[in-house]
Amino acid sequence: MNIVDAALLATAAVAAGALNAVAGGGSFLTFPALVFVGVPPIAANATSAVAVSPGYLGSALGYRAELAALPRARLWREGALAAAGGVLGALLLLVTPAATFRAIVPWLLLAATLVFAFGPWLVRRLGRGRPAPPAARALGLLLVAVYGGYFNGGLGIVLMALYAATGETDIQRANALKNINSLLLSLLSVATFVLAGVVAWAPALLMMVAATAGGWLGARAARRLPATAVRAVVVGTGVVMSVLFFVRG
Repeated sequence: MNIVDAALLATAAVAAGALNAVAGGGSFLTFPALVFVGVPPIAANATSAVAVSPGYLGSALGYRAELAALPRARLWREGALAAAGGVLGALLLLVTPAATFRAIVPWLLLAATLVFAFGPWLVRRLGRGRPAPPAARALGLLLVAVYGGYFNGGLGIVLMALYAATGETDIQRANALKNINSLLLSLLSVATFVLAGVVAWAPALLMMVAATAGGWLGARAARRLPATAVRAVVVGTGVVMSVLFFVRG
């Protein structure tokens, strides 16, 4: 990793940390940046997951009060499903042939971009439904966690949509559950990647530090930036990255 590559990765990670603090979507920057500097796609996905993982802890800690008010049985049950799904998703990524993953990356980026773009509308629409049976909610959480372990893009919006669709009417409680379950599945998927030896550690450590700094800056700026402008930047970035990956084949 030369100084130009290091500067590019650090810049992408700072911007990703800021985006995650404001609206999410940071993986639209970290993953493509890693691929651009020559990290193979599967290793880049694993390394990107490591790079953005510290942000989930800060998000979960910000909802301590809401989490403390939830039944412990529910937290343990959903936490176990999220953790299991994160491991399953990571294992699925590890057994995916490199050529296959390269072929589906543009579609994953595009799908994540569309989810991010239409996520708030989707959450509002789904929130009008009746509470889902516990078994359906559990299966939905497991499937979303598998997706999060496999490819992290748009995870928060997908989780919020799931909670809206299954009858969670309190937005703050849904946010608290989204943050703690994102943290758990991220930790377990990252641990799986580490044990498998697919993380590029030099870029990962650099980007973790940079993303943490970006998160701090983003949190400070969040109150001054229009939410619509931030979302437009994230969606625009996702569209550009999707097109670039389609063009590169």
